[in-house]
Amino acid sequence: MRYDVFFAGYGGQGVLLAGNLLSYAAIHEGKNVSFFPAYGVEKRGGAAMCTVVIADGDTGSPVVGQPSVSVILNQLSWDKYADKVKQGGICLVNSSLVNLAGLSLDGRELLAIPMNQIAIDLGDVRMVNMVACGAYAAASGALQLDSLKEALKDALPERNHKLIPANIQAIDAGAAAVFSARKA
Repeated sequence: MRYDVFFAGYGGQGVLLAGNLLSYAAIHEGKNVSFFPAYGVEKRGGAAMCTVVIADGDTGSPVVGQPSVSVILNQLSWDKYADKVKQGGICLVNSSLVNLAGLSLDGRELLAIPMNQIAIDLGDVRMVNMVACGAYAAASGALQLDSLKEALKDALPERNHKLIPANIQAIDAGAAAVFSARKA
């Protein structure tokens, strides 16, 4: 199997950490992975995006023109990248920051998840990336949630390991939100 995902948002949302976490989780599952980060020169607020390709065999190029899944964390990223999701793919959208009124993606599954609100409800908006990772794993089936949780030890610096329980809650909340969105 081969899975690819494109994450897009702005600096400070943890887009690159999310890609890094997915990569470590794939390695934990014995899969091959490529991770391709890209970001603006600003530390916070500039564009941030990454592509992760997960495969049982060769990953091929980390550059994906039409991803199977996109995770869109803000309005600018929606405006710029939502249409690039391939037909039959999935677009996970942070409906806390993206106005989806009257919008659709023909031939693609659109899952509106209030990622910022979920993170705020858990106590810290900075966990929006963990909510997104849980949502991605649940929506795509590319990774097991347990692999994501285990990979937190590798993706987070040791000084932040005390935050792992909170991040696990955010991953679970993101996955639960996908199940709820698909039932609706």
